[in-house]
Amino acid sequence: MCDSLVARGSRTADGATLFAKNSDRRGRESQPFVQLPEAFHPRGSTVRCTHVEIDQVGETYRVMGHSPDWCWGFEQGVNEYGVAIGNHATWSREPVEPTPGLIGMDLVRLGLERGRDAREALEVIATLVETHGQGGSSFGPEGDDGYQNSFVIADGRSAWVLETTARSWAARSVEGAALTNALTLGADWQIGSRDLERRALQQGFWARDERLDFRAAYALPQWPLFLTERRAASASRLLAGPPLTVASLEAWLRDHGAGDTPPDARLEPSDPARYSVCMHVAPTSETTASLVVRLPSQTGHRPWPVWISFAAPCSGLFVPVYLEGVIPAEMARAEGADSVWQVFRALQEAAAGDPAHALPWLRERWRPIERAIGLERVRAEQTAADCLAREDDDGAGRCLSTFMRDTTGRVLETARELGRALGASATRDAGCAGR
Repeated sequence: MCDSLVARGSRTADGATLFAKNSDRRGRESQPFVQLPEAFHPRGSTVRCTHVEIDQVGETYRVMGHSPDWCWGFEQGVNEYGVAIGNHATWSREPVEPTPGLIGMDLVRLGLERGRDAREALEVIATLVETHGQGGSSFGPEGDDGYQNSFVIADGRSAWVLETTARSWAARSVEGAALTNALTLGADWQIGSRDLERRALQQGFWARDERLDFRAAYALPQWPLFLTERRAASASRLLAGPPLTVASLEAWLRDHGAGDTPPDARLEPSDPARYSVCMHVAPTSETTASLVVRLPSQTGHRPWPVWISFAAPCSGLFVPVYLEGVIPAEMARAEGADSVWQVFRALQEAAAGDPAHALPWLRERWRPIERAIGLERVRAEQTAADCLAREDDDGAGRCLSTFMRDTTGRVLETARELGRALGASATRDAGCAGR
């Protein structure tokens, strides 16, 4: 399960496009942050995705995103042209294809590598869905049937919702929208696959008495609303409220529903109160990575930060990263004592013993670190912007690489210290209880 939100124009405080997403995966599935350079490819070359090999294009763009450690693609990410994409698992009345194809994470990365703007990235993904289908294990390298996908695709000038069935799809441009794991497009879709209406008619999903309602035709009649209704309501309230900022979206990605602590995991699986935007339904679905970005209307003039978090955002913090620099190796490591993801997952587990105490305590401890990073970010961005104005791209890259390296070192050290402090507190409490 995943949650994402996009807003632009009057929905945001400064009119810019904002994109936010939580990646919900199996809780112990490491999800590092990966950066890949732009590249040119020889005619006739291919690329091996998670399960299948497809034709490569002549040029791919510089990208970065959160990638489950076992798969080729991204759960969410951005490219050098200011495009952001995130996917969500969905199921429709059309069955998931039994043969391997592209999975949602593959499609996110392919859209970013091949799309210079949101509309082009949408067309890339839609064409690949029609050509290769969606099939193969998607919760791990093997052993599951996979799922279909929906996508939020945005740049600094537009935003789209794209939803799929098997090899068919529909899409709509939006000013503000949020997706969970249910189909949302009704008769208001604007573009779609050529066979969208024909397939619905042939399968008895639509009677042609009025314009095709995508959700009514293709959504599972027995879809368990308890999985998504509380999360969708949280996003609707946010979109209907005051204009959004990066900070308000970070707070939304930490949302636990009623109260600050995660929902009680002992609730019945059919209880909507068990599910929240910041997901803690172990072991089947937990938030494992988060991303928020204010997308630039133009790229190349000034560096623009992408705010990322590892493991559950409620126990950690968002740090800025930049495509103009080189991200630290610790962010891209899936395993080991110096893997950012593993360190923040350990901190999350340390907080889980007493979240009512630990989560507010962690927020207070992170606040001065966030303020310091914010001040240093402004200075680093200004220095990098001065370099870019002089066409010194290498200088800008070195400046931002140094900033990201120093920031990563600081947050890793702090996360370890906080984890040790929570562990010591739990040991003292256990000792007192035993007396």
